Amino acid sequence: MKKFVLSAVLTCASFSASAKDWTVIKFGTAPAYAPFESKASDGSLIGFDIDLGNAICQKLKAKCEWVENDFDGLIPALKARKFDAILASMNITEQRQKQIAFSDKVYNAPTRMIAPKGSPLQPTVESLKGKRIGVQQGTVQETYAKQRWAASGINVVSYQNQEQVYQDLTSGRLDASLQDAIEAEYGFLKTPKGKNFTYAGSDIADPKIFGVGTGIGMRKEDEELRKDINRALAEIIKDGTYKRIASKYFSFEIYSRL
Repeated sequence: MKKFVLSAVLTCASFSASAKDWTVIKFGTAPAYAPFESKASDGSLIGFDIDLGNAICQKLKAKCEWVENDFDGLIPALKARKFDAILASMNITEQRQKQIAFSDKVYNAPTRMIAPKGSPLQPTVESLKGKRIGVQQGTVQETYAKQRWAASGINVVSYQNQEQVYQDLTSGRLDASLQDAIEAEYGFLKTPKGKNFTYAGSDIADPKIFGVGTGIGMRKEDEELRKDINRALAEIIKDGTYKRIASKYFSFEIYSRL
């Protein structure tokens, strides 16, 4: 009888230690990637991912808190429990899934290269030999450029955030840049600073590196949170909230775009 009681107590203690009441959800994000996440002039966080995260919290009746972090440090910070989930345009890739868990797909975003208008450059090894191509640290675009291009004499230059990439592109220190196509369009090409630039070539397809869309990253042990976020995401898509949020930022269907 004593053994049974002790076993029951240990089981309850173990459940209490692993369970968590998610009344507050802390999202980690990297606010230099408009229109998904960026900062308004007053310093507040804005963007599609921010609105989506707030809608998820509302569905779960939880308070949303946002923690800013450099993109390439998001996974280490998640593991260090600085926040509970990553919502920052992060692609679901095989490599990342070895470290963390992901929600269901949040949206799809293709990868494209941009270069000055009139440039003959194309996203091929032959075209880019000897050129300097800018990428953001920690992104799938950095992984692609380093694995597919760097070994062939293409100078891949990594930056802490996307704005630094664009600064060097506009100043002529880069020949081209590789990034999420939607971010490039809305965060650069449709702004005054991007008026002299355009897409170079078509979408780049490489499922092994680019993965199967973007998702919300979480620690593998937080399975209940993953289930809750997936449930909230499904409800948001079903009741039209997702479409309403997306229409603020995009003139096309982002969920299935590829």
